[in-house]
Amino acid sequence: MSRIAIAKTNKLGYAAVIGLEGYVRSTVDAELYELIKLRASVLNGCGFCVDMHATDGARRGISQRRLHAVAAWRHARSLFDERETAVLALTDAVTRLGPDGVDDEVWDAAARHFDDGQLGAIVLAIATINVWNRIAIATEMEPPVDAAHPVA
Repeated sequence: MSRIAIAKTNKLGYAAVIGLEGYVRSTVDAELYELIKLRASVLNGCGFCVDMHATDGARRGISQRRLHAVAAWRHARSLFDERETAVLALTDAVTRLGPDGVDDEVWDAAARHFDDGQLGAIVLAIATINVWNRIAIATEMEPPVDAAHPVA
């Protein structure tokens, strides 16, 4: 059975997610947001979003080494600054919410680099990519392969 296209079947809900996306894009540093989106997408196993955000990150000038290292950032810390590792750790914690939530050590590390408004925007950014991942996975979206999106 084929899956739905939520942008067509649920226009108002989809527009609300687009609105949230617009807000976080305007409040979170663009390169940092790409790292957040790529990391959450890796954790969630969203092939569509991993492809999109690795591609977008490269277009933004993030090196291939850093884009590849997002998947194993804890073992490639030399490729990221303290601010980025704090955000990647927070992305992991918010994406993998367990019964204990986000621990104080992770939160405090991020709070050393961002004020309350920035932290709130980062949490919303992490939540937003998690929504996109769930939409893409549930509807079985796959990376496009065509003249505009070649494999090689």
